[in-house]
Amino acid sequence: MIFRTPLFLLLIPLAIGLYWWFNKRQQAPSFRFSSVSLASQAGSTWKTRYAFVPTLLRFCSIVLFIIALAGPQSVLEESKVTTEGIDIMLAVDCSGSMAAEDFTINGQRTNRLDVIKNAVSEFVAGRHSDKIGFIAFSAKAYTICPLTTDYNWLNTNLSRVRLGMIQDGTAIGSAIATSVARLKGSDAKSKVLILLTDGISNAGSIDPLSAARLAQTAGIKIYTIGAGTKGYAPYPVKDFFGRTIYQNVKIDIDEDVLKKISGITNGLYFRATDTDSLKRIYKEIDTFEKTKIEEIGYREYKELFVYVLWLALIFIFVEMILVNTVFLKLP
Repeated sequence: MIFRTPLFLLLIPLAIGLYWWFNKRQQAPSFRFSSVSLASQAGSTWKTRYAFVPTLLRFCSIVLFIIALAGPQSVLEESKVTTEGIDIMLAVDCSGSMAAEDFTINGQRTNRLDVIKNAVSEFVAGRHSDKIGFIAFSAKAYTICPLTTDYNWLNTNLSRVRLGMIQDGTAIGSAIATSVARLKGSDAKSKVLILLTDGISNAGSIDPLSAARLAQTAGIKIYTIGAGTKGYAPYPVKDFFGRTIYQNVKIDIDEDVLKKISGITNGLYFRATDTDSLKRIYKEIDTFEKTKIEEIGYREYKELFVYVLWLALIFIFVEMILVNTVFLKLP
């Protein structure tokens, strides 16, 4: 047991001194007799032998009040919190080709962007103390959510990402450069960019490999993911009557460039051809990027002053009963 304010315990010696003084004062005779031989032959009763009990109870209650003021506590457990110290930017391609519906969620055909947003949400849910940001890109790259530990806010911003919200195109170099700008000022032990695209870089003023070398200089590791089935993918279009029909469209991924980007920064390249493989890739990256850098110890306490206070009140209650019944003194 420990005390939150142990200075109050210094009052206990004072209470002991007062008890000793009061007890000595009570023992002093009020009348003087020339001889007490006759009284000594009468003997003593149990009431006289235990007459000190009410005073002792009062003294104990005072001591318990002092202890309650000191704030007694018991240690429930000592815990460890591990912070991983990783800053992660997630860059997701939002170009028109992401409308291809070659992925599924719960057996329902779904476009690539919605499946990727779902996988990103699960990835974020698996992190705890990292700062995570989100970038959407097509012809240009925009920061949808800066680095944050508020994952609810990040998911809210992620849910707002839609196809067609940015001019069509695939600016991989711009996505990397924007991510580098967000990560380079970080003092985290590890800085990571997870970039997902389903196409070939055809927009932006920055070459993807030049942007990768910039990331390498800033100490940023890049994991690249090529999303989409190999070959032709079903792409939704409207017919003459406004109905949605599907056409098989060949969407190429520049895997060589994505591999070079990850290689320059000591990262890895992955290919996701369906929903399960995409989620598996994010889980695999999640296991790679776990770096314990700090352990903070703290204790959880249980307050005990209430119990001590109740015990003091019980002592007072018992004392009041005794002095008004068994040890009642008549004038």
